[in-house]
Amino acid sequence: MRAAVLGSPVAHSLSPVLHTAAYTALGLGDWSYGLFECDEEGLAPFLADLAPAEWAGLSLTMPLKRRAMDLADEVSDLATEVGGANTLVRRGAGWSALNTDVEGIAAALTEGGVRVPTSTLVLGAGATAASALAALRELGTTGPVTILARDTARTGEVTSAAERLGRPVRVAPLTEIEHHLDADLVVSTLPSGATDVYATRIGASGADLFDVIYAPWPTATASAVAARGGRVVGGFPMLLHQAVAQVRLMTGIEDVPVEPMRAAGEAELLRRSARVAH
Repeated sequence: MRAAVLGSPVAHSLSPVLHTAAYTALGLGDWSYGLFECDEEGLAPFLADLAPAEWAGLSLTMPLKRRAMDLADEVSDLATEVGGANTLVRRGAGWSALNTDVEGIAAALTEGGVRVPTSTLVLGAGATAASALAALRELGTTGPVTILARDTARTGEVTSAAERLGRPVRVAPLTEIEHHLDADLVVSTLPSGATDVYATRIGASGADLFDVIYAPWPTATASAVAARGGRVVGGFPMLLHQAVAQVRLMTGIEDVPVEPMRAAGEAELLRRSARVAH
């Protein structure tokens, strides 16, 4: 059986390492996991070329998470609510679109010991921000959520997702962050370096932090929060646990080996870090 990760760009993806480690630990010697560069226009023809008997599923990165929903034969309720699917699983001759990012975030926060926040500040307004809102709902958070966006004119998708999730949010410009740092948890879904200028202020706020960046790690913001005694969860645990959920969906095996996957992912990140250093 075959599976793969698709996206553009996709060369940096850790998914092949994580999934292959799972197959090895599970003794699935006839399973393989590949990596393919694919944009939105290329997804439909790519799917059309896959033999149903050979392909179990696909992991999807940007910009394919919304396009996959258009092409799938069925879409899970959670993917519909969030507005994006990061997983396609073969169902007979068709495809089912699902979202495991939500499970990945919720599991990462729980594993990291982050208490259920009474108020949350989300930095960024993209697909991951929407998944974070759903994860907070899964964890039982009912308090207010504020989204700070670099461009408030581009928050329509995340605010629509919030309405579907039954979690209305407040929206403000990222530059006004100092007025919103009374939250218990800060969730940063922004690219590497984008929050560095605010790191000291976030650290001084006393909030816990979930930062989706996994390399380079730690980010300036993560270091600032940790230095002030806050709990910090990085992007790797999220990536790990969403992959665990994907392996479960694609193989049908419930008891997925988390620790071998974690060890393989951490080893690959160390290898990449050493290569950059040299």
